[in-house]
Amino acid sequence: MSEILMHTETILENLHFKALNPMQEKVQESFAEHNEIILLSNTGSGKTLAFLIPLIQSIDMQNPHPQGLIMSPSRELALQIESVIKQIRPGCKISCCYGGHKREIEENNLIEPPAIIIATAGRMADHIRRGNINTAQIHFLVLDEFDKILELDFQAEMEFILSKLTGVKRKMLTSATQAITLPDYVKMESAHVINFLSDEKINADELRINTLQSIDKDKIDTLFILLCSLKDTSTIVFCNHRDAVERTHELLGDKGILTVFYHGGMEQIDRETALCKFKNGTSNILITTDLASRGLDILNIRSVVHYHIPHTEASFTHRNGRTARMDATGNVYVIVGPDEETPDYILSKATPIELPEKFIIPEKPKWSTLFIAAGKKDKINKIDIVGFLTQKAHLKKDDIGLIDVKDFSAFVAVRKSKIGGALEAIKDQKIKNKKVKIAIAK
Repeated sequence: MSEILMHTETILENLHFKALNPMQEKVQESFAEHNEIILLSNTGSGKTLAFLIPLIQSIDMQNPHPQGLIMSPSRELALQIESVIKQIRPGCKISCCYGGHKREIEENNLIEPPAIIIATAGRMADHIRRGNINTAQIHFLVLDEFDKILELDFQAEMEFILSKLTGVKRKMLTSATQAITLPDYVKMESAHVINFLSDEKINADELRINTLQSIDKDKIDTLFILLCSLKDTSTIVFCNHRDAVERTHELLGDKGILTVFYHGGMEQIDRETALCKFKNGTSNILITTDLASRGLDILNIRSVVHYHIPHTEASFTHRNGRTARMDATGNVYVIVGPDEETPDYILSKATPIELPEKFIIPEKPKWSTLFIAAGKKDKINKIDIVGFLTQKAHLKKDDIGLIDVKDFSAFVAVRKSKIGGALEAIKDQKIKNKKVKIAIAK
């Protein structure tokens, strides 16, 4: 137990939340009686906060060793969890370790051991093998999206990692799909299951599921007309393969639709750029694989399009979870080709629709994105960036949109009509007395 228990009220206050939801309350109550918990709850229901409260309350700030480990199936989810912890308990040392991040940076962060480690499987196993992490006092383990992280692709790394966690006393596994059979190496002997999964979310008022038929086997024209009919609403389009993601992005671009794309084969900086452009409105359409079906907490996504029919019901569920979050409404569209069969788990919930005969290509977004080659590690924050752009680039605050500051870079939405003049004005200027590269994000 931590030297001074951080009260739940303080945690909620730091997050600007008024109260826990029923699922989160149930988790807190259950941890008083059970050390092993499996939480099943819909995407967007607040599972991250549910496991972070007992984890953070278990941390002894005087203990100089790692005490909590959160395993994540993707780097994006890991980074999202890190950002929530920083809001909850500023000053609590955290290390986020994931593939695509420079190992040398992580090794430097681990020299002074963090209280909590958030990691993907491959990178965590690598650090343990190199002796960078002492696992002896890790007493609290979280497997977030455990149905994904315990898949065969991660088996060797996860079995190795869990074999090194000899001091774990509390475990929590979370998922938005029904529990899989747990491998023996997870060693959940007396798990208490909390099941808040429900089909109540799938209803005409919150999440509307639609199917539409494509006459052509190549469904790009159907997708094009659908996106035109959705106008400028924030939309994620899911494909089953990386090459299809890039091909779809190019074909829609040829037709006058501005999109960004995102998949696991991209460099980390390119992935960050794509997500920032989508978040800040530089593009309203994200073309992606199932990589984006988990861990992306982007507000106000109005539509999800299954350009390719998902391989499993679990994939369908996770994709749909990107919209209709936190009591908002959303629309799901499944495009069915002439030779495709629609799975029963879709048909039973969907309504067939037809596309309009007349459509107009949506207007291009009014925002562009500036890339700044400096970030948190250079002691640059959002306030510094706003001050720099208002004073040196002569922008009004209304001309500046969402700002996302990373460790060594930052992305800033700037009104497209102003970005050319802004770049000209700041080309010889310094930010915090340092000359850094500033350009339109590619």
